[in-house]
Amino acid sequence: MALHRLFQLSSLLRSAVSLTLRRNMGLSAVLFNKAKDLDPIQKLFLDKIRDYKTKSQSSGGIVDAGPAYQKNVSEEVVKLQRLYGGGDLVKFPDIKFTEPKLDETAK
Repeated sequence: MALHRLFQLSSLLRSAVSLTLRRNMGLSAVLFNKAKDLDPIQKLFLDKIRDYKTKSQSSGGIVDAGPAYQKNVSEEVVKLQRLYGGGDLVKFPDIKFTEPKLDETAK
């Protein structure tokens, strides 16, 4: 009986220690990642993304788009308008569905 109680206590102690270690390892990993400096490659990547974000916000569109890009875009818009019958390509089309007329037949 005493041996059985000792094994139960041992298993409870082991599970409590395991849970504590897992929580502490998870917390320390997060703190370690925040405390250390970024990898130089990661830092360069994040810097480029932030730089692109500021450039795109200041230009209001595509970054480093020259007149050739604008010319290609306008040609494609004209081509699409010709292909699909004109209209405003920026606005979503108004689609109207009509109910079909069904004839009832007597049985």
